[in-house]
Amino acid sequence: MRKKLAGAVACLTIGAPLLVLVTPAEAAVPAQWQNCTVVNNRLPHGVGRANARDRTSGTPVTNFRRDTALYNTAMRANRGLDRDGDGIACEKA
Repeated sequence: MRKKLAGAVACLTIGAPLLVLVTPAEAAVPAQWQNCTVVNNRLPHGVGRANARDRTSGTPVTNFRRDTALYNTAMRANRGLDRDGDGIACEKA
């Protein structure tokens, strides 16, 4: 039984093309909101709500784009862009 199973696994891994499985959540994220690297190419210091304040122990970021509608669009596409929950997505100092 073990030999048959090992042979089947070897056959599947050697003969089958490599498939990359993408979860439905990953497939649904538009390209412009995939991650902060992509966002920062368009918006160098991130995007935030109009009244957002950066949470930091050092100097807060203030030069992000203030656009509540754009921030909300980003959050609908990918909540992971604002990991600290301060209302600013992909902020960079």
